[in-house]
Amino acid sequence: MASITIRNLDDDVKSRLRKRAAGNGRSMEEEARLILAHAVEREAVPARGLGTAIHELFKPFGGVELELPPREPPREPPRFD
Repeated sequence: MASITIRNLDDDVKSRLRKRAAGNGRSMEEEARLILAHAVEREAVPARGLGTAIHELFKPFGGVELELPPREPPREPPRFD
């Protein structure tokens, strides 16, 4: 296991960390480990694109099969002579 030292930590931050740890029945060190692990875990999750988010939102409702019309050859472009 690795260890780190955090220098120049504001007294207010340390006090709030101590209170949070006590409220959760943990040591300050364990509370800091959990906070750091949670912060890094959130960053590791790749962001979803909009299309993926919409697909996942409507996935439970099932899909729709659309009939595509047959393609026709392109028409001649207009002439300007």
